[in-house]
Amino acid sequence: METILEATRTRVKGSLRALRRVAKRSRTLRRIKSRLTGRRQQIQLELAGLRARLAGEDGVRIAVKPENMVWIFGSGRSGSTWLRSMMGEMDGHQVWEEPYVGSLFGEFYARAPHENRRSADFIMGEPIRKGWRRSIRNFVLDGAGYSSPQTGADDYLVIKEPNGSVGAPLLMEALPESRMILLVRDPRDVVASVLDAAREGGWLYESRNGGKRRALAEKRPRAFAGERARVYRRGVQNAKLAYDAHRGPKALVRYEDLVADPIGTMRRLYAALGIEVDPDELARAVEKHSWENVPEEEKGEGKFYRKGRPGGWREDLTPEQAKTVERITAHLLEEFYPSEGRA
Repeated sequence: METILEATRTRVKGSLRALRRVAKRSRTLRRIKSRLTGRRQQIQLELAGLRARLAGEDGVRIAVKPENMVWIFGSGRSGSTWLRSMMGEMDGHQVWEEPYVGSLFGEFYARAPHENRRSADFIMGEPIRKGWRRSIRNFVLDGAGYSSPQTGADDYLVIKEPNGSVGAPLLMEALPESRMILLVRDPRDVVASVLDAAREGGWLYESRNGGKRRALAEKRPRAFAGERARVYRRGVQNAKLAYDAHRGPKALVRYEDLVADPIGTMRRLYAALGIEVDPDELARAVEKHSWENVPEEEKGEGKFYRKGRPGGWREDLTPEQAKTVERITAHLLEEFYPSEGRA
């Protein structure tokens, strides 16, 4: 019996060591990919600067037209990476990956005391709104020109900005002719996804903590669920305000509809945005980025691509966690998911 137990312990230890090696390789590959992406962007900027100097210009030509900007607002873990990947495959489409410009202005404005906002001395005071609104517009257009120098004069720039949704009303006010996508997902699934990612061993935990601290998602999971629900509520609430006020082309997309009928949903999205696309090209883009074509080693628990299906919160959240999320996001659930069951 002792011999069997010892042999079992040895096998278990060997399996654990193998799993740790796989996890370490996965983290290393992610870091390499991140560095390569950063280097590619740096090279693009250097080439753009060189072209500008050769042409005798002082800076990079701003090629992005405001009406060709397509903003994706909503919340993180809502399918925004999937959506921008499909759109980025289309001819004449470029991608600006999470500039966080919405957070830059939205957070600052939201935290300003109301008495400051009434003053012309405050840099974003209401009496001088016209001035700083124009400044936001110029700041975004300049940033887009420098960050995406490869964008042609007639290209569309798809801006993935779910985590900057707090500033969506300000951005849409400053760029009223641009196009907007409000992407929503059931908040319970969003929280379940972040909870999985933030646990020890998850991709978010590893990227932020380096494996050095025990995850808050494990120490206080119910409090963590409430915190993430409030983040969701704030972002989607502000994005909805911007969507309702926006008079330019816009589209409302539910993640659940995108999963159920990706090609049909993408066609409706482009029709609402007033952008003509080749149907065959769109079908190829959807197929290329389908769940089935995500490598198996990149899918599953703790991975960036986790389940790829709605309703998983019923297995992932405790009843207490689900009720906490439902209480905090009640009005958004009622608006976007009125027929869905509650915990």
